[in-house]
Amino acid sequence: MSESPLSRYAGPIAVIAGGLFAVAHVGMFIVADRSDLVAMMTDPVFLVFNAAYAITFPLLLIALVALYWRQAAEAGLFGAVAFCTAVTGTVALAGDMWFEGFAVPWLAQVAPAVFGADRSGSLLMAAWLVSVVLFSLGWILFGLASLRARVFPRALSVAVAVAGLIGFQAAMPPWGVALGLAVAAVGVWLIRQDRMARQVQTRPVPSRSV
Repeated sequence: MSESPLSRYAGPIAVIAGGLFAVAHVGMFIVADRSDLVAMMTDPVFLVFNAAYAITFPLLLIALVALYWRQAAEAGLFGAVAFCTAVTGTVALAGDMWFEGFAVPWLAQVAPAVFGADRSGSLLMAAWLVSVVLFSLGWILFGLASLRARVFPRALSVAVAVAGLIGFQAAMPPWGVALGLAVAAVGVWLIRQDRMARQVQTRPVPSRSV
């Protein structure tokens, strides 16, 4: 497969996306106060981290594409299915988090009674459940596909799969931190590998005496 800019810079992309994903969720966890949801959703500090978390999802999606590009040939059909599932789940949960980050704070100001409404059995809850299941399943499969492809270290591939399992709760801080750190760790490994490869390519070849 031909190299693309996303593939070439997959390491830095994964570090930035995964790092910001984790930091935003840690920030939400520190300032969250679920004893009063309305007050929490109008807290300016929480709003910053909440919006930042929503914004990191497109970055996570870009990192997913970049990482897949680095192992697509080795991952085969299973890898393609895993990638498509992870993309679908990430996009679905990104929509949920955009709503949480930008629409819910507005609802807290204009219709605070909504927070006390019973949402069990609603279409909204069903859609949310599908989103978190696809997100978690997609990243579990992507980690397993990486394990089969053997492009990334075994431990990091397992970490991504386990983080995907934990990611079933990624809508609630701090459960998204594990996935962010796992993706960032893969990025760090790629940066080191790429640096070593460049050093080998630029190393002068000793001339042979005649």
